[in-house]
Amino acid sequence: MSRLTKIELDDTGLPPPTAEIEQERKVALFDLLEENSFAPTGAPDGPFHLYLSIQDRRLVFDIRDQDDAAVGAFHLSLSPFRQVIKDYFQICEAYFEAVKRLPPAQIEAIDMGRRGIHDEGSRILAERLEGKVQTDHATARRLFTLICVLHFKG
Repeated sequence: MSRLTKIELDDTGLPPPTAEIEQERKVALFDLLEENSFAPTGAPDGPFHLYLSIQDRRLVFDIRDQDDAAVGAFHLSLSPFRQVIKDYFQICEAYFEAVKRLPPAQIEAIDMGRRGIHDEGSRILAERLEGKVQTDHATARRLFTLICVLHFKG
C-alpha cells in the first residue's frame, strides 16, 4: 500500500510555534495519516515513514519503509515556495485576527483567499515532487501545510 503511516517533522532550531500554527500542524498530521496517497518513484509498495526537515535552506524528504530502513531521500529548493509561504502566513494571520472580531461573511471571504493560496502552494509542491513521489491533491495540500510549519520563523 503506497501511503504514509508515520510522519516526523524536524523543527530543531525553529522558534516555538504559535497556538494557531501548532493547531494547523496537528490537523495536517492527523488528516494526512488518516488518508493519503504517497508513492515514491521506483520504490516498492509502502507503507512509508516520512521525515521532513529543512537543512541548508533546502527541504529534505527522507523516506523510509515500515521497518525504518532507508527507501530514498531527496532535497527540494525552498525558493519556489518562498512567496507563496509568505503570502500564506500573512493571510493566515489575517484570518486568525478576523475570527476574533469580524462578521462571518468577511471571515469566509478571507478563508476563501487562504484556501486559494494553500492550493497554489500544493500545486507548486506537486510540480516539485514530479518524478520523485506520486501523490494526490489532498496529500500535497497537507504536506504543504507541514512545509509551512517548518518554515515558520516566529
